[in-house]
Amino acid sequence: MKEKGFTTGIVHGDRESPIEHGSVHKPVHNVVLYGYETAEELAAVFQNRQPGYSYGRQNNPTTTALQSKLSRLEQGIDTICFATGMAALSATCLTLLKTGDHLISSQFLFGNTNSFFQTLTQYGIEVSFVDATDVENVKAAVQPNTRMVFVETIANPCTQIADLKAIGAFCHAQQLVYVVDNTMSSPALFQPKSVGASLSINSLSKIIAGHGEVLGGSVTDLGSYDWSQYPNINESYRKGDPQKWGLQQIRKKGLRDMGATLAPDSAHRIAIGAETLALRVQKACSNAQALAEFFDQHPAIKQVYYPGLPCHPQHERAKALFCGFGALMSIDLVDDDACFKVLNKLKCVVLSSHLGDNRTLAIPVAHTIFFEMGPQRRASMGISEGTIRISVGIEDQADLLEDFAQALA
Repeated sequence: MKEKGFTTGIVHGDRESPIEHGSVHKPVHNVVLYGYETAEELAAVFQNRQPGYSYGRQNNPTTTALQSKLSRLEQGIDTICFATGMAALSATCLTLLKTGDHLISSQFLFGNTNSFFQTLTQYGIEVSFVDATDVENVKAAVQPNTRMVFVETIANPCTQIADLKAIGAFCHAQQLVYVVDNTMSSPALFQPKSVGASLSINSLSKIIAGHGEVLGGSVTDLGSYDWSQYPNINESYRKGDPQKWGLQQIRKKGLRDMGATLAPDSAHRIAIGAETLALRVQKACSNAQALAEFFDQHPAIKQVYYPGLPCHPQHERAKALFCGFGALMSIDLVDDDACFKVLNKLKCVVLSSHLGDNRTLAIPVAHTIFFEMGPQRRASMGISEGTIRISVGIEDQADLLEDFAQALA
């Protein structure tokens, strides 16, 4: 049978397995415990000898349905969902890395990811930050104890695009776990599997859910890494199909032991939001391109950071890798001191720290979400004191252009 298209697969995915009473959506299973008719069945489920549900902290039918949907979106072999995107990231790193290991990360990072990687160093895990727009910088940072490479697809906030394909080839040759944060592109624009990524992480709170009403995160195994060669897999998880060893360890340690569980109601909300993912992304990308071109010609704006502009350093790379240039951009004003004044004049645009929402959002990044980093670290990421980050939504394009025009006047 022919594989269904991207949106068709999302919309009809739940119905491919039986659902109670003919419902078109997997219902919300607000349950913590699961009963079995025999003790043997219960033991078999706990020992992973037969499928089933052991306890609400580790698995739930509503969450399983969402995980299947995300695996399809990412073309992966399996997915684990978490309470937030940061929970997915921290569980992945804390369960696959140990004291004495070395992680190479792009220096162009989401603020909280940067903060978490600083925390890792307190547990004896060494972290090197490099300019990942050039694979040579990643190669130069490799050490005998390097285990993992981490990059974002479109960096927040200044939209640098990592050398995704070349890094993937290098990680494969070196047997390094290659983790790609796909949040800012989403599976609608990019498939990390296409560049050889081992794991894809998404903050489901953002583009995939889209409505700004739910938190969630996920990690998807893309089937590209040979976990039988990875030294940090616990002996107790080296059973059955080696392709599943990595996620099995993340699931057991991240959910069972750490308890970063996604609530069933949240899983349901994310699954519903994901149905319109491709449609929302298409509209947001169109709006973002129009705004970027408007900003690029405006006398009050010194610099526009958006991959859709030919002047962007990685424009050709983005065009080759992605199905669109995304809805994230940043601008630098000619007058840094006018940053707050311009933001305060916006009427339609919401002043908020969120991303990937249906509403267009703007925030002064140096004074808020990247303030804790300090000026030196911000400068290394290309963030000035007047940088304004914009997450473009799905409003009518004319209204957005008019709002920014009057604010910049």
